[in-house]
Amino acid sequence: MKDRSDERNLDADKENHAEAKGAVAGGVAGGLAGGLAGGAVTGALAGGVTGPVGAAIGAAAGAVIGGLAGKAKADPMVEDTYWRDNYGTRPYVQGGASYDEYGPAYRYGVDAHNRYPDRHFDEIESDMGREWPTARGGSSLEWEHAKHASRDAWQRVKDSAERALPGDADGDGR
Repeated sequence: MKDRSDERNLDADKENHAEAKGAVAGGVAGGLAGGLAGGAVTGALAGGVTGPVGAAIGAAAGAVIGGLAGKAKADPMVEDTYWRDNYGTRPYVQGGASYDEYGPAYRYGVDAHNRYPDRHFDEIESDMGREWPTARGGSSLEWEHAKHASRDAWQRVKDSAERALPGDADGDGR
């Protein structure tokens, strides 16, 4: 026999499921709308094929590119594992320094790229430097040392994103 708390839990589960479905649907719709808009621009810029056919080709291309770009965010756990295993090989790491000193700088670079994927590190480096005292957590590194690790993590994420997109997505020649 069910009591009222079971019914409330079931109602809450249904509500949470509906919210999750709405969030996924909203994300898909937003990605599709962005892809279609980007595709329309791509189709218009490509020239040659105009009208409905050009719009369809552009929309398809934009949807693919938009979908790939949406997946370009780095997984912080994957990045943390990578840097934990590889930080000691980097030339800027001071002898005997632990990962605990550099980890916050790597996480900061990954997070900054995830927030500003269309920007270049040099464009936001001074802002990052000002915010480093808050972001550093337990690291004793000053920004002059931490920025190299942040830049390294930023570039790794950017390079990974570019491998997922055709061509030179950020115009840096790589």
